[in-house]
Amino acid sequence: MRTLNTLLASILFVCTIQTVSFAQSANVSESFKKHFNETVEEVQNTNNADEKRAILNRSFTKMITTLDRIESLASLTEDESAKLASYKSDLSEKISELNGLDGFDEIMDEDLDNFSDYSQDFIEQANRTITIGVTTALLILIILLLL
Repeated sequence: MRTLNTLLASILFVCTIQTVSFAQSANVSESFKKHFNETVEEVQNTNNADEKRAILNRSFTKMITTLDRIESLASLTEDESAKLASYKSDLSEKISELNGLDGFDEIMDEDLDNFSDYSQDFIEQANRTITIGVTTALLILIILLLL
């Protein structure tokens, strides 16, 4: 019986190491793309312009908060930190565009659907790949769901 337990524990350990070696990285951008695709669907299914604006603001704010938490919890290289800062800056710029801050004209109510599509294209075409550990990727998903 003792030999069987040792054998099972060894097999489990080997499988765990193999799984971790294959799944060492995840892409932050992909998580945000998925999240924002859901946001765009929600915006386009809403008729009230104020509600659309609130949904977009909430989504951008969630992504910025998530990036802040990643920065504080994950040990990132200097290059990864710079990419996160750039991504966060671009998201802040989208909030400014949406609300008419920092020299931007406010997006008109009738243009909110187009702005959400434009923002989705911007996020999907962003040439930023931030690769992080699987644990941090799971943390991102949890944070996005909880916010």
